[in-house]
Amino acid sequence: MATTTTERESTAAGSGAVPARDRLTWRERALFTAAFFLPPRLTPDRVRYDRRYRKLDQHRFIVWFLVPPVLIYLVFVISPFLQAFYYSMTDWSGFDSEFSFTGFDNYERMWHDEKFWDAMGNSVLLLVLGPLITLALGLFFAFMLTAGGRHRRSEPVSGIRGANVYKIVYFFPQVLSIAVIAVMWGRIYSPHGGIVNETLGAVGLDSWKQEDWLGGDLARWCVLAVLCWSFVGFYVVLFSAAMSAIPTQIYEASLLDGAGRWQMFSRLTFPLTWDTIRTGWIYMGIQGLDGFALVNIMVPEHGMDVVPSYLYKKAFQEAQAGYATAIGVALFLVTLVFALIMLLLGRRDRIEM
Repeated sequence: MATTTTERESTAAGSGAVPARDRLTWRERALFTAAFFLPPRLTPDRVRYDRRYRKLDQHRFIVWFLVPPVLIYLVFVISPFLQAFYYSMTDWSGFDSEFSFTGFDNYERMWHDEKFWDAMGNSVLLLVLGPLITLALGLFFAFMLTAGGRHRRSEPVSGIRGANVYKIVYFFPQVLSIAVIAVMWGRIYSPHGGIVNETLGAVGLDSWKQEDWLGGDLARWCVLAVLCWSFVGFYVVLFSAAMSAIPTQIYEASLLDGAGRWQMFSRLTFPLTWDTIRTGWIYMGIQGLDGFALVNIMVPEHGMDVVPSYLYKKAFQEAQAGYATAIGVALFLVTLVFALIMLLLGRRDRIEM
């Protein structure tokens, strides 16, 4: 028995083959390709009135809508990264237009550079401990301001009295520029008349006084303390806003179940604000990896280096821009790996409220 046209088309659809009427000849394919790049007014009528043109028109709108931002991103973001990788394999001085290609010599030199690894160690220390300490303090203060007060009859949870004033006080370092903070703390750590040494002497701890707080092994811990102090207020306000968005009915239910403050924080507040915490961890980690202005202004020369300050010295003080660019590529890879690890480890089921 001869098969009908409908049966042949259904058989072709079931086998995954394209029906004969939907197949494009090479001339139709050329017309549709040209129509993709033409405005609707200039589209040939043969294509415009084809039922397949509607799908092409949808894709054309999406593509042309995305082309400008993608081009801007490629020119101003991707292109500098590619140029940096190229210059990292040259002996460019940074002040001369002539340079030669050296391959991976800069990366081999960086691998054996002890000062670079000292700077990388300091940056990794700020990367790990900076977010850990800052976010822990931010969570603690935010929870105390939001739900650390005495229980009131009209509210299941309440913050401490004067919470808004404390938020302003905590947030105050964010108003100051990083240069002002570095200069101020440089004077605080000064061995001659600095507040730290004077306070230790006033309380009878003269043996704890140091002749050089910002030199040697103590420098990294002093910089870490200033880094945490300068950013903790921002996270107090950020986490307070996230905690205030949690419905009070959830806290009421937990109180009826007999939950204490620690159970409320660990079982409710922390999971419900996890997305904000993860974002803050990435942002604070990038701030810890930077640390250029803080170290370059506050710490005396040769006191300590982080990767950005070491890069600056090689590029602008020693005219080794090619080697400095290789250091910048290494810093970019460390930042990228850190962000990817945090996004992967921080992934968890989203809780809808």
